Amino acid sequence: MPTPPRRSPAPAQRRPQPSRGGERPVAPARRRRPRWAMRAVTTLSVVVLASAGIGHAVVTSLDAKIERVDPFKDMKNRPPTGHGMNVLLVGTDGRDRISDEERRKYKLGGAPCHCTDTIMIVHISADRERASVVSLPRDSYAEVPAGEGRRAHAIKINAAYAEGGPNLTVRTVEHMTHVKIDHYLEVDFTSFMKTVDVLGGVRICTAEPLKDSYTGLDLSAGSHRLMGGEALQFVRARHIDSDSDLGRVQRQQRFMAALVERATSSGILLNPMRFRDVTRAVLGSVRADKEFGTGELLDLGRAMRNFSPSSSEFTTVPIGQLGYTVKGLGSTVKWDTERAERLFRALREDKPLAEQRARHRAVPVEVAPQQIHVQVENGTAREGLGKRADTALAGIGFRTTGRPVPSAEHSLKRTVVAHDPGWDRSAKSLAAALPGSELRAVKGLGPTLKVIVGKDFKQVRKVRAEDPLKSHSAVVRGDETGCS
Repeated sequence: MPTPPRRSPAPAQRRPQPSRGGERPVAPARRRRPRWAMRAVTTLSVVVLASAGIGHAVVTSLDAKIERVDPFKDMKNRPPTGHGMNVLLVGTDGRDRISDEERRKYKLGGAPCHCTDTIMIVHISADRERASVVSLPRDSYAEVPAGEGRRAHAIKINAAYAEGGPNLTVRTVEHMTHVKIDHYLEVDFTSFMKTVDVLGGVRICTAEPLKDSYTGLDLSAGSHRLMGGEALQFVRARHIDSDSDLGRVQRQQRFMAALVERATSSGILLNPMRFRDVTRAVLGSVRADKEFGTGELLDLGRAMRNFSPSSSEFTTVPIGQLGYTVKGLGSTVKWDTERAERLFRALREDKPLAEQRARHRAVPVEVAPQQIHVQVENGTAREGLGKRADTALAGIGFRTTGRPVPSAEHSLKRTVVAHDPGWDRSAKSLAAALPGSELRAVKGLGPTLKVIVGKDFKQVRKVRAEDPLKSHSAVVRGDETGCS
């Protein structure tokens, strides 16, 4: 029988040299701070946009306006230098620069804290053909190394910034990952909306409606081009998934990939004026280490002219336990030590995070296809399309009836997965096998899910049941996170 769901609550040229230094639920009255994607995509955009080779003067002006910090000061006993380049991206709060009107419209209430709640490692391969992005959840249990009169002690990884600024943040990340950080970038989220607007918006797709009263996000199922404000709501929303912050991380990865696709395919890279506009939208909120300057931007940019979403891969550090309680810290996120070490070893050795993925192409889902009953309907005038879909789904394990029937709809453009609300987990697993499909809740439909095949149907994608925690750390390419 189908498994009932849990209910869901309301980037080779000359190699840049390393720098010289060696959720909890919240009360409705308090608004959550935006997460890493809104800062990270902004900075990544600048790096990618530099690939146009538009000119030294433009990039030099960018360099001149970046505020500098020294996160590697007096650092000793650092990890060995690896291959490629590792950039630590840290996001800080800067909502004091947003107008009162925008605060109200996009529900950005609360006082600015000028703190960090986002940490990511972006690894650029030595051949400059791949970017690997690893997100470190802000509540990760971490250990601050001893030094400068400070005892080693436990901490939530995002608290390292409040305790010791960029320097302690780098120390803690290197101590936890054994990955040497070559450059540090700190980005204020307030330029996020302007950047998206200058790019002309970013297109995202959703299989089901997304509604979050905390951020004001309200999107119907389908394709949407989000401008700055709506994009901000999309990456901030945390009350539309049962897994809250981890679900949000996955949506943010999708948005990052979509933004890179927009920047690299829209002609902006070849337009000096638009390039200038984008950099201006970013400048006021970036802080970087002293060694990350014009030369590094130009070298990296020239080497990445052909960068695209398919050149990127995204993942979250593997998680072993949610709600790991530590005295004095409360609930934390505990990493899966063994799997995390394999991930960080891949960064140190400059290997793709998913180099073995070709052997295991199946997408991780919560409910095994063998547990899901499916009736296929042909929602088009194309004869035999329903039978083709039925056979393909049965071939990857779904329990289809083997008897597809015509649908009442005859000109359906997008494939629909109709399901009783009580079988939403099964429906999401089925939708994962049908890229681009739309989820549609139908009360009273019962345990058998319905696939109404649309004109967009081409093929199915293998899926496999997996522990939900492991699925969050699955590695996906940028071209697999956008609209299919």
